[in-house]
Amino acid sequence: PIGIFGTAWAHFRLREMAKLERGAPIDWGGFVAFTVFILSLLLALTVAAYGVSEAATIAGLLVLSAAGLSAFVFLERRHPHPLLDLKLLRIREFTGGLLAQMLNAIAFGAVLLLLSLYFQLVLDKKPLEAGLLIIPTDIATLAAGPLSGRLSDKYGHLPFTTTGLALTSLSLFLFSTTDASTPYPLLVVYMMLLGAGLGFFASPNISSIMGSVPPVRRGIASGFRATFFNVGYTISLNLAILITTFTVPYALVTQIIRSGCSGVSAADCILFAQGLKTTYLWLAGLNTLAILPSMLRGRRTNAQKPTPSLIADP
Repeated sequence: PIGIFGTAWAHFRLREMAKLERGAPIDWGGFVAFTVFILSLLLALTVAAYGVSEAATIAGLLVLSAAGLSAFVFLERRHPHPLLDLKLLRIREFTGGLLAQMLNAIAFGAVLLLLSLYFQLVLDKKPLEAGLLIIPTDIATLAAGPLSGRLSDKYGHLPFTTTGLALTSLSLFLFSTTDASTPYPLLVVYMMLLGAGLGFFASPNISSIMGSVPPVRRGIASGFRATFFNVGYTISLNLAILITTFTVPYALVTQIIRSGCSGVSAADCILFAQGLKTTYLWLAGLNTLAILPSMLRGRRTNAQKPTPSLIADP
């Protein structure tokens, strides 16, 4: 029912601002090139984590991924109706917001999975209990999101996106200090820091991205934003497993996930918990990198106008 309400509300309330490009051909070349890029990258991360392929195979997949990305950029710059309008990347605020969003998505995309594994496999909770124990993260996100959105409209996006990223990095670092003896009230504090950080960052960052482009290009800008977010989120899951296997053999990871710590030795279970802590540290570092593009995009004043060349482009 929520989805039906949202669909009906959007149909009756939203108004089309852009000029529709009816009859525009589909950019099949760009579609194929992008598919090769993301598929090869995810396969490389996956087989590297599994340890089932030689280094040459992984390197070959990474080279193929880079070639796919290069071909995608080449084709998009020359197609009259590209999948993604790369001209929008000339806008510094737009590009900075996209890069910050993608790095943030890579960092937090796998966190709920890691928390679930921690509660179920380290603290021996049932799946339903684990889901309920993670709820403080969502509560903090729901509380911080609207607040940061309203304040960013008044004071600008930069203080809130930077604060949100800093809180997220801090929470990920704090998660790296947890173990089986960490009290749940302390975990609640860490989860609420994570949720607040995500809420403070997301709303003003999306507003900054969408507000930096001409109104007639906001549909394409929204597609751009969604693509960067989904790429980052998808990479996060594969990357988290790969980082975990730096500490824990993949065979042990799959055994623990399949049967829990009851089927392995106490030493192996401790090793798995250490792998989770290492993964959190890596993700905290990645999220901290997002602060740089977020800050370098600068501030946009209310009087700033879109780039004329971008308005003229169809």
